[in-house]
Amino acid sequence: MDPQKLSAYQSSYDRIAEEYTARIAGELENKPLERMLLDQFAARVNGTGRVCDLGCGPGHVARYLHGRGVDIFGLDLSPGMLDQARKLNPNLEFQQGNMLALDVQDSAWSAIVAFYSIVHIPKADLPQALREMYRVLKPGGLLFLAFHLGDEVLHEENCWGRRISLDLVLFGRKEVERYLADAGFAIEDSLERDPYPPEVEYQSRRAYILARKAAPK
Repeated sequence: MDPQKLSAYQSSYDRIAEEYTARIAGELENKPLERMLLDQFAARVNGTGRVCDLGCGPGHVARYLHGRGVDIFGLDLSPGMLDQARKLNPNLEFQQGNMLALDVQDSAWSAIVAFYSIVHIPKADLPQALREMYRVLKPGGLLFLAFHLGDEVLHEENCWGRRISLDLVLFGRKEVERYLADAGFAIEDSLERDPYPPEVEYQSRRAYILARKAAPK
């Protein structure tokens, strides 16, 4: 990704971190499907090792999984968002990082959960992000992705009255499945849903894919 764009994304999230947290940090309370899928994920990864909430934002997904016994920490690009995550979750660890170039040794993590974390990754760079996720997972490690469905790229310059510069990249489910397979993952589960009501979330269809780091061929 272009370094200027990466810097713009980071500063944009720094500007909206407090408002984002106020609006998003409690969203799982109104999303029963997400809670069910996260419960299933927790049951699979408990006791297997370290799990990363990649693109963790205010850390609400990490908090939910931690409450179900998962050894989890959060990683995000935005220092402002990490400040919010630490305030909300003082008992959890949060680190700064870039999912396109993870400063982590090979096979370090047992699983990754990435809820809407690929929304700003250009399509040309998504294969690199998925290769990095594959690299840092243990053999057989799980990746749980959630993302917005579509085929367009939306550019936003204002969010909640604050100036930002963010591209929102929408993906097709089969498209992401192909990228995952090319990176070496085996798809274990894949589903879509319609949006919850407008008072709950942004009105886009959502996809969820559970993939496993397959053995090299």
